[in-house]
Amino acid sequence: MDADDMRRAIRRMAHEVIERNHGVADVVVVGLQTGGVPLARSLAATLRDIDGHDVSVGTLDVAFHRDDVGLRPIMPEAVTDIPVDLTDRIVVLVDDVLFTGRTVRAALDALAGFGRPRAVQLAVMVDRGHRELPIRPDFVGKNLPTRRDELVDVSAEGVSLGSVADSVGETTP
Repeated sequence: MDADDMRRAIRRMAHEVIERNHGVADVVVVGLQTGGVPLARSLAATLRDIDGHDVSVGTLDVAFHRDDVGLRPIMPEAVTDIPVDLTDRIVVLVDDVLFTGRTVRAALDALAGFGRPRAVQLAVMVDRGHRELPIRPDFVGKNLPTRRDELVDVSAEGVSLGSVADSVGETTP
């Protein structure tokens, strides 16, 4: 996917969010740190452009809710900022890549401290498969089947694939 493909995918997902929720009056968009945050902001801006209503945007760091704490680095600059009470709201969680589902599970745990949403929906730019938990996205930019050893990178320029070069995590395109 290039940048234009990503813009089209975000616009399509925004239309799907509006259609599924009959507008955006009760919708809050929450980006998962770090890759989901810019996508959440883009999705919220596109929702506003289409529907005409502002949509609250938050950020969520799930580092301390993960079941693999100690295996992954914890990023101190990744902050949680939920600007509204989520009680009885529709939360659209946004992430860049859906892989095993463990980040989404952690996000559901983390959301509990911010109210009881009416519904939580999941929007991802790339669904790469390999789920380890029964989690399914509601809105998908691109289904991209991958091997487990491939890496998926999502940026403003688009989506690229790489492979693991060695055990320290260096990648090659």
